[in-house]
Amino acid sequence: MFKLSELVRWLGLTEFEILVNLCGMLTFTIILALKISGTYSNSVIDWFTAFSPLFCIDIFNAYFCVIVGIRMYLDSDNKRKALHRVMWSTYFLVLISIFKYLLCLKLSGQTGLEYSEVFSPIFVLLQLVAIRACQIPNS
Repeated sequence: MFKLSELVRWLGLTEFEILVNLCGMLTFTIILALKISGTYSNSVIDWFTAFSPLFCIDIFNAYFCVIVGIRMYLDSDNKRKALHRVMWSTYFLVLISIFKYLLCLKLSGQTGLEYSEVFSPIFVLLQLVAIRACQIPNS
């Protein structure tokens, strides 16, 4: 298993962002279980409603990243590190959001995309994480 410090370095997320993601995933899992079990009719919970906690996570993380990026830029002597953090967070959030949106469209039947096309943002993100993991020195 990975340590929290390793996940923070490799993913470029803070502990707070990881906590927000876990809370949102818990809410999403509960809503998804209700949708799949048929507890509520399909008209009440569509796929976009089921995925709404995940989209809220992205909005909260984007807001948090903007605040952290501005503070890092204003407080630090190393402006390049602040810009690098903002760019990484932007790539991460955009790719994850595109994946969630395409998956909602695919599950609701509104698009004819194949699953390989839906998962392509995740493939790009995995390549970026692998590159980032190779660039970070061991400590």
